[in-house]
Amino acid sequence: MKIAIIGSGGREHALAYQLTKSKKLIKLYSIPGNAGTAEISKNIDLDPNNFEDLYNFFNKEKIELVIIGPEKPLVKGIVDFLIKKKIKVFGPNKAVAQLEGSKIFTKKICEKYNIPTAKFKICNTKEKAFEFLSSSTFPLVIKADVLAAGKGVYICKEIDDAKNAVTEIFDGKFGKTEQLLIEEFLEGDEMSFFIISDGISYKTFNTAQDHKRVGEGDTGKNTGGMGAYSPSSLINKDLEDKILKKIIEPTLKAIKEMNEKYVGFLYAGLMIKNNEPFLIEYNVRMGDPECQTILPLVDSDLVEIIDSCCNSSLKKQDIKWKTKKSMCIALCSKGYPEKYNKNIEINNLNEFKSTGNNFVFHAGTKKDGDKILAVGGRVINFVNISNNFLSSREEIIRRIEKLNWKDGFYRSDIGHKVINE
Repeated sequence: MKIAIIGSGGREHALAYQLTKSKKLIKLYSIPGNAGTAEISKNIDLDPNNFEDLYNFFNKEKIELVIIGPEKPLVKGIVDFLIKKKIKVFGPNKAVAQLEGSKIFTKKICEKYNIPTAKFKICNTKEKAFEFLSSSTFPLVIKADVLAAGKGVYICKEIDDAKNAVTEIFDGKFGKTEQLLIEEFLEGDEMSFFIISDGISYKTFNTAQDHKRVGEGDTGKNTGGMGAYSPSSLINKDLEDKILKKIIEPTLKAIKEMNEKYVGFLYAGLMIKNNEPFLIEYNVRMGDPECQTILPLVDSDLVEIIDSCCNSSLKKQDIKWKTKKSMCIALCSKGYPEKYNKNIEINNLNEFKSTGNNFVFHAGTKKDGDKILAVGGRVINFVNISNNFLSSREEIIRRIEKLNWKDGFYRSDIGHKVINE
């Protein structure tokens, strides 16, 4: 098959790498890709949000399958557009992509279908939000009702923090928004839970836990993800059954009752307390860096799995997994998630390839002749699979230190809750 992946991050490099292991793959394109995808596919410099240009390229090159990596094109309706053009595409359509595009849309589904989640209040003006906050108990969580690359969430310990969050959101920090969400603060441990669906049936697609905070010990500002490990230490058969019956299946039922179907990865961000799951949010694609952590554990043909979803035949697929543990640590540009320098060269990165149990997935990189430049906040994902998380972390850190990129930083404590040193 001739396949195109939309996106340019670590998630898309991990997808590309896994696809190249399939005998069914004839040619792979990454749009626009990064310096890592350029080594294993053909990068095409097109805007992922310019649907007409994408279609013209797919049509010209006779692309047989398009895989959408990031959320923005999904929320904007790229799947609907390509289906109308008779191009096979993996990902949910615009109507159901609201599960990520609008946190309020998801909350209303939770309310209607009795899905366990935090209590919430929807506010459509700054004044109404302030009024609600004046009689609230803290801490609270305030969320922008827009795509915010994982950064539109505020955990507020007192009213001044909350008012500042409300003001920033309504002033357009994350784009124009007409409403926001105020939620109770849930205590517990977070977990990422994935399924893959063909619109008729679904299969679980492993679990992970990521570290969103920039600083050691899960401190500092939220980022897109400083690292992750898989599987989650929280998962057990009883908990998985509860997640499926109380959260995933009612959501898929809601979608069916909308006369829609869900095709693609569905990622549930959960809070687990006393082995009970609560839905924090949905993402309508693979997570990043969870994708980089999970895919190296897949022991089946990813092209076959994804193609079966597009053909409504997922039920026939047997998804096999390696019985190992996986960890990913993100090497980031100094200053991230605030201001950081771009177009900084990373020397000797070509020496680090994905071989054996070690994987290197590029995120914010680009090629400039023979040079590889850092152009994003999260730059390189180092991944290792092994029999225990500690040995994976030690191996990753050894490799990062060997690279010795002076303009980067990383968290050395990824997995600290499950590693007893």
